[in-house]
Amino acid sequence: MVVYRFRLSYSPWYLGVRTTQVAHLPLLNSRSLRHYIGMLREENLLERLHERLETVKTHDFHINELQPYQKDGGVFVRFTYTAPHDHQNALETLQTDLQLEAAKHGGLPSWSGLNYCNIWLVKGEPFLEDMYRYPSGIVHVSFQGPDVPEEALYTLFRPCGRIQNITAPTPVPPGTLRSSDILFHRVRSATVARNTIHGYTFSNGGGTTRLRTVYQRPIQAHAIRGWLTSHPRIVLPIIFFLLGTLTYTIFDPIRVLSVEGKMLNWFDYREYKLYKWFRANALERFSLTRLAHEDVSPQGDIWKERKDAESAVRSYLFDLPSTVAFVHGPQGSGKSRMLEAIVRDTGRKALVIDCAELNRATSDMRLVSALAQQTGYRPVFAFLNSVNNMVDIATVGLIGQKAGFKSSLEDQLKQILEVTGTALKKINHSLRTSAQRAVKAAQEVEARQAEEARTRARIRAGTWHDPRLDCIAGNGIISELGVGDELLEGDNDGFASFDAMEKHVINSSGGGEKTSEELARQQRRHAEDVRTLPIVVIKNYAARGGVYKEELLGVLAHWAASLAENQIAHVIVISDNRENAKLLARALPSKPLNSIALYDADAPTALSFVRRRLHDAGITSDLTPAQKKAIERLGGRTSDLEHLIHKVYSAQGIEEAVEDIIARGVGELRKKAFGEDIDDAKSLPWSREQAWIVLKQLARKAELPYYEVLLDAPFKGDELPLRSMEHAEIISISTQHGRPSTIRPGKPVFKCVFERLVNDPVFQATQDIALNEKIISSAESTIRTCESELSTLQDLSKAERSFWWFRRRATSERKEYLLKKMRSAQTKIQTLEKCNVELKRVLAKGV
Repeated sequence: MVVYRFRLSYSPWYLGVRTTQVAHLPLLNSRSLRHYIGMLREENLLERLHERLETVKTHDFHINELQPYQKDGGVFVRFTYTAPHDHQNALETLQTDLQLEAAKHGGLPSWSGLNYCNIWLVKGEPFLEDMYRYPSGIVHVSFQGPDVPEEALYTLFRPCGRIQNITAPTPVPPGTLRSSDILFHRVRSATVARNTIHGYTFSNGGGTTRLRTVYQRPIQAHAIRGWLTSHPRIVLPIIFFLLGTLTYTIFDPIRVLSVEGKMLNWFDYREYKLYKWFRANALERFSLTRLAHEDVSPQGDIWKERKDAESAVRSYLFDLPSTVAFVHGPQGSGKSRMLEAIVRDTGRKALVIDCAELNRATSDMRLVSALAQQTGYRPVFAFLNSVNNMVDIATVGLIGQKAGFKSSLEDQLKQILEVTGTALKKINHSLRTSAQRAVKAAQEVEARQAEEARTRARIRAGTWHDPRLDCIAGNGIISELGVGDELLEGDNDGFASFDAMEKHVINSSGGGEKTSEELARQQRRHAEDVRTLPIVVIKNYAARGGVYKEELLGVLAHWAASLAENQIAHVIVISDNRENAKLLARALPSKPLNSIALYDADAPTALSFVRRRLHDAGITSDLTPAQKKAIERLGGRTSDLEHLIHKVYSAQGIEEAVEDIIARGVGELRKKAFGEDIDDAKSLPWSREQAWIVLKQLARKAELPYYEVLLDAPFKGDELPLRSMEHAEIISISTQHGRPSTIRPGKPVFKCVFERLVNDPVFQATQDIALNEKIISSAESTIRTCESELSTLQDLSKAERSFWWFRRRATSERKEYLLKKMRSAQTKIQTLEKCNVELKRVLAKGV
């Protein structure tokens, strides 16, 4: 029996004798495209094979049957031959003649139409099956009988192809056949061996062994899974590294693109030209009501305090950034509105981060999601924090330590801001490129206009020549229609006048000295570089509240400093208190902050502002003295003035509106400073007595010395209540030379609110009684302490001896001091108790 095979897809043709064999067309399995190509060409291939093999007549060679074996890709050929003496030599001669015949035609036909297949002799009894045992490079040979030596296996299997290794038989349980694995260099060689050697009977020293072959998988089932589960210290770090690499290589570019889209309004349908056209030509034209765009920013000509701050911000934005601009002022002074107006006027791209919204987050996941929402950082997988915690718990049980896959909150915030910084760089580059293209286009238009002006001047001078005419009439003096090199008649002064005209055109088109042109070009380039820088606005910096306030503000401070130092963007930080600049100052140790302050307007400015806004609303009547006095009571806080104007728009009088604002402020301040009840007051970071003593003194004075209030009762050196009241906007603390200096009301209108609270007899009596009781309790404690010490001194005076009669005893001096202190405390107690009696009478009246 002889076998030949196709080269492609390890697909042999097999020929055999004494048994019917099956041939396989050139495929390994039905999933391959070659399988279907072979099925279409099967009849043609078998006919060509039959014709090719019939030409051999050695030993009366005759083909009985061709049977394809599609699983391994080949054809088994059953044939007969005549061999009266030596059958083995006859088969070898037949195989040699068949191979020579195939070589004459370049090989036997294959599925691809090429002739490159070969022939092998079948020595055993092939096992034809259609199970899912696909070819591999390893043939597992089992021995039904004694073991076959390695040398015999090599001699038997080497004609099928190159062998890389043969394993020795290993001990096996009783009842199991011993075996060896033969590793071939190519899979086609293993396919030939499997179909030609299976069932071969090997004889050695009188014993016989039948060989059984089967394909062996290169890797045993679950070997990879077993190795991975048994080596977690190696596998888990590799998996985490691959996941991190996937994040940086795939998701970060998408996030950068998302941040760019948010700032450049790629995803805002209101910026599309189609929507703008539709709104201008349909919505606004046919709508019954039109939205009035109200300018909420105070006018600069009447708001002197605002004008200085606005000029400072504009000067910062008109130069390359080297530091951070820190805009501070009391809440409601119009900081955000001023910046919105400036950004709108400049037309710059701006990114706004509101710390007040971020401080409302109650967990890491919500904080990260809020920051990602404000910056346009998408996609964000905040839920993975919980998964990472579970992974760390699992890895502790597996490898004894955390995997480190979970990132801290600070690292997550830094990652979002780093991606945002990368997007800001790309935005700056794209805007600068667009600006350069616009400038280049403008220069080209200017040059084209200059050239057209020059051409018109030459036409007027009569010296212009159209070169297109030369194609028709030729060149020089022989031309009847064209113009030669000589001057036209009567035009001796033509070129002189043309030169003067050309110089005039060049000068009028911007010609000048080279140095001035270069200087102007550099200035334009500098202005373009500044205009293309984006603006980053961080609002409500160091706002009160927030569990993660310190971490968030620290990360934002360092990020803002890096943006300004690298000149990536102009950074403007808005805060209600000047002391909140400490974190920014630590992030920029070598450069001072550009501090810009906004203050409340004075009385004349506030009156001018209200008068201007009312005039814009159609109220042209002059303000009466009573109305002016009411506005002066309200103060110069922007939010309060806007509130007053809205009330006037609602047909409410100015005096009534101011009274309403003050009355509402009284209720809000009473709740904020004293709490609704005793339980609510206990949760405040200050006591009722401390709030009352400050309000009572501010009702009488415009400002209080900070350290005088701090060192006196009931504070006694504790700064925390005062700082807490400042954060609650009950008071404002001004600084001088970097230290606290004076205490003022939190809003100008609070001056009237404090007076209203202090002038309330019942409320005043209640708070004074509580304050007096606390002072009395402190004085009584002082008296008890003095009494205890005096008793101790009485015992010491008996043992004290004096060597000189004229010298006073130390115990006597101490007794006198304690007695004076007791007398002072007792006097204070008596005075306060009398005062409490009078206050209780006020409470009894209930007025």
